[in-house]
Amino acid sequence: MRETTPLSVQILDQMPPVDEKELDQRLAEQLKNLHRKIVVLDDDPTGVQTVHHVPVYTSWDADTMEEAFREPGSMFFILTNSRGMTHDETIRQHRIMAQNIVHASQATGKDYILISRSDSTLRGHYPWEPLTLREEIERLSPKRFDGEIIYPFFQEGGRYTIDGVHYVREGDQLIPAGQTEFAKDKSFGYRSSYLPDWCEEKSQGRYRALDVVRITLQDLRAGRVEEICQQLLSLRDFNKVVVDSVDYVDTKTFAIALCMAVAQGKEFLFRSAAAITKVLGGVPDQPLLTRRDLVAPGNTNGGIVLVGSHVNKTTAQLQELHNCKYPITFLEFNQHRVLEPNGLEDEVQKVIAQVEDEISQGRTVAVYTRRDRFDLDTDDKDAQLQVSVKISDAVTSIIGQLTVQPSFIIAKGGITSSDVGVKALRVRRAMVMGQVRPGIPAWQTGPESKFPNMPYIIFPGNVGTVEDLRIIVENLMEG
Repeated sequence: MRETTPLSVQILDQMPPVDEKELDQRLAEQLKNLHRKIVVLDDDPTGVQTVHHVPVYTSWDADTMEEAFREPGSMFFILTNSRGMTHDETIRQHRIMAQNIVHASQATGKDYILISRSDSTLRGHYPWEPLTLREEIERLSPKRFDGEIIYPFFQEGGRYTIDGVHYVREGDQLIPAGQTEFAKDKSFGYRSSYLPDWCEEKSQGRYRALDVVRITLQDLRAGRVEEICQQLLSLRDFNKVVVDSVDYVDTKTFAIALCMAVAQGKEFLFRSAAAITKVLGGVPDQPLLTRRDLVAPGNTNGGIVLVGSHVNKTTAQLQELHNCKYPITFLEFNQHRVLEPNGLEDEVQKVIAQVEDEISQGRTVAVYTRRDRFDLDTDDKDAQLQVSVKISDAVTSIIGQLTVQPSFIIAKGGITSSDVGVKALRVRRAMVMGQVRPGIPAWQTGPESKFPNMPYIIFPGNVGTVEDLRIIVENLMEG
């Protein structure tokens, strides 16, 4: 395994500049001729953190998939929440997704590019999700995937790939991902930061690091589009491609080369974070959303912030929320009662009573799980995941059982925000409104949901500055 060490963030300012205006023109021409639907299977709801005015569905049955393919835009998201599934369940569900994608493509006559969107800190069911999609689609259709593109770059969240090594920004340093708290995840942990080694590690040797093709920053910044296209044209048999990137200009250059390769008959499947979705979807920049966009006039109830994530960044953001310039009531949810008979149920009812009293009197509440994680004393990753899901179900049922509509809802954490959207708010189709802070998206719920046409803010657990949660809440409480 390649040794990796932290870098100074100053390296980001040392990259050769690019004429972005010319780059955008070339990209627009390529996307215009792509004629593909961009299908994004999102393993938690945070994948829409770079886009706006794009639909997201929470089901992948055949009728829904066909409806999504018939959408007028170039891209749609399917929220799978598969990061909250066991290994066996995500494979079963990805087979169904693949079957329904093939059916919808054939029914509508629309070809597609498939993106398996996952965590920018490399957590998730890899390589099994893209592998299952590939096998099932190739079994059911003539499509043959020449390569899989691994692209975890996510600028808004401080995730960069340099010389094949994936980094997470922490203060003034870039820390190799394998040395961060995310790599110690009980369900999805890993050791390697050098992405070719990570492929070999996660696939248990099925894919060798030596065989992974690398697209380098040097070639991207030099604009060697034809050379990168040739690298893509050389791929066979689902070989892996790792793409360096530290800025959207790198993603745009790569996307031009990708479109050229696709035009010559090559097929690729993506395992990526959220940057490539914005670029391939042709989504322009948009100003951050404000209170005017997010709080309905006349709603005098308080808002609710639901915090389930336990990463250190979330805990620091929750602590900073205590410095909010407006009053907030903080309520702890004791998830350690999970092993007690009816323990979580009793905890839910106690917290709901407090929440309803507070928000109906115009006071905003922050409900948070105890900051010491509840981990089973076992190496069984699926067992740990199942306990985490049980706790998340209980926490999110607080929203599901509300009888008073809050002025706003913020959910913190991937599984938490997914369960709030799907199980508590009962959203089938939402429209992504945009972002409230970089990398922090808002849905507008559909008419079928518990609170129709209401903005819902999805705050990833591992994203944002320490101040971002406080800033968002203060903006929503102004006026």
